[in-house]
Amino acid sequence: MTIPPHWYLALGTGLFTVGVVGVLTRRNVIVILMSIELILNAVNINLVAFSRMFHSVDGQVFAIFVITDAAAEAAIGLGLIIALFRNKETVNADEIDLLKW
Repeated sequence: MTIPPHWYLALGTGLFTVGVVGVLTRRNVIVILMSIELILNAVNINLVAFSRMFHSVDGQVFAIFVITDAAAEAAIGLGLIIALFRNKETVNADEIDLLKW
């Protein structure tokens, strides 16, 4: 028995919604970074679901590129967070104003 594609799309929509709410409502930079990862994983689920539905590997290949981009984003983002924490001693997004004039 296979799972219908609309269940995958509903899961992807739910993850995307949780990620967007996390980005818009939280002020902790680490939580914002994790919410962005949720958004990217939701996109991956939808890409693979559409790829399976249309019997093509294009969505799966694109999902691999998104996973690679997410790993690079996480590594660079965590490095920036560590550097900002060493300078400002906070990970609150409202208190980080190093780029302001």
